[in-house]
Amino acid sequence: MAEDHVLVRESLRQYLEKDPSLKVVGEAGDGEEMVALAAQLKPDIIIADIAMPKLNGIEATKQIKEMNLPIPVLILTAYDLDQYIFPLLEAGAAGYLLKDISGQELVDSIYRVNRGDSVLHPTIMRKVMQRFRNTGGGQDYPSFELLTDREVEVLTLAARGKSNKEIAEELSVSVRTVEAHLGHIFTKLDVSSRTEAVILALKKGWVGLE
Repeated sequence: MAEDHVLVRESLRQYLEKDPSLKVVGEAGDGEEMVALAAQLKPDIIIADIAMPKLNGIEATKQIKEMNLPIPVLILTAYDLDQYIFPLLEAGAAGYLLKDISGQELVDSIYRVNRGDSVLHPTIMRKVMQRFRNTGGGQDYPSFELLTDREVEVLTLAARGKSNKEIAEELSVSVRTVEAHLGHIFTKLDVSSRTEAVILALKKGWVGLE
């Protein structure tokens, strides 16, 4: 966890570790420490705030991605400002939650990110969708040829906010098959999360929101 308020970190750790499958392996009080601990501990997931001393959450996330550490970063913050949301998503954040969620919603989100699901607070999702509708897609970009037709189908459904289970039901395949397709998509696009893949595909105009 990367959070500069000690009380918040302590409260989060105590709540998360009530779940026997979750363990907080490190705590960072600033962005530089977040990057250092990511490299040292290589956790399964990082929960990070935006406003931190020395290095903010945006720059810390960028540095972790530049180090090619395949660690999903889940943002947990009080800020829903565009100048934070879009740089973080483009930096490769796997999810963006606001601090008005419940503890159980945070736990559920951790598991979802670990499964490769996209985790965006409803307020953030609305802003993302509005941004891409306003930019009119990406008609100036070439057609998307890296992915197979089925992978494009999976990514398109993911962009519409469907879970792995919902995608599996719509395509009449197993959840495991959907997870395999997402894994191939992540590898081909050189990303580490569903959110990162969706943002890239939307920005490039490879999938639509219709």
